[in-house]
Amino acid sequence: MTESHPRITKAVIPAAGLGTRFLPATKATPKEMLPVVDKPAIQYVVEEAVSAGLDDVLMITGRNKRPLEDHFDRNYELESALQKKGDAARLAKVQESSDLATMHYVRQGDPKGLGHAVLCAAPHVGHEPFAVLLGDDLIDPRDPLLARMVEVQERNGGSVIALMEVAPEQIHLYGSAAVEPTEDGDVVRVTGLVEKPDPKDAPSNYAVIGRYVLDPQIFEILRKTEPGRGGEIQLTDALQQLAQDEKVGGPVHGVVFKGRRYDTGDRGDYLRAIVRLACEREDLGPDFRTWLRSYVNEEM
Repeated sequence: MTESHPRITKAVIPAAGLGTRFLPATKATPKEMLPVVDKPAIQYVVEEAVSAGLDDVLMITGRNKRPLEDHFDRNYELESALQKKGDAARLAKVQESSDLATMHYVRQGDPKGLGHAVLCAAPHVGHEPFAVLLGDDLIDPRDPLLARMVEVQERNGGSVIALMEVAPEQIHLYGSAAVEPTEDGDVVRVTGLVEKPDPKDAPSNYAVIGRYVLDPQIFEILRKTEPGRGGEIQLTDALQQLAQDEKVGGPVHGVVFKGRRYDTGDRGDYLRAIVRLACEREDLGPDFRTWLRSYVNEEM
């Protein structure tokens, strides 16, 4: 009989980064608020959590991140103006973000790394398993990665990380996982993790991407984790301990993702994400694709 594990309801979104790769745009605007077509990147991430059944969302913020809170709050003046104009379509879009989920916020006082940001969530999460979604990774809603990860965690317990195969020469940009196959074709057992290894030292070309479902025991490990690569407390280092000894917090599994992912943390990928998503929109796609073909043919 399959063991039943606690249902996951909480999601944590670290959003305290400075966004230095997008300066000067992010000097006064959080990188998470940069628009992807006509919606800020962070809203896609919250929508993904909600679609996976996680409607209790804690955002880890920092200084100059107040616009994130404002975006998911009510704007009565704007709503009133749209109501008076009879603009129901735009009113619905404005209200959508404030009605998505129950939102909570806590500040990461010092930028000590992803592991430290996750540790800031401990008082809110308590002793429940929870999900972590990084705002730079947008997962296409047609490819329900997080829902699959939640399913694997609720069946097996422990922690689950998202993995994607990358070219060997790119593995130094990611955490790399040593894995063993399981009976499920898209699920592997994770036996080790290395943060941003040299390609010749990488245990595989399975890269860790920005989705995690974690056992709460991760907090105890993070409290004892020393700063690692870059002088920061690395979540990968804590997960490595879990992978080496499942008695601590259960096994670590990986879901191998082969769907559509958009990396908005990189300027080039950010632009590609906008083009791809705009092309697929029913309201924008036909005209935009026609213009894009014309532009490529005439200018390239």
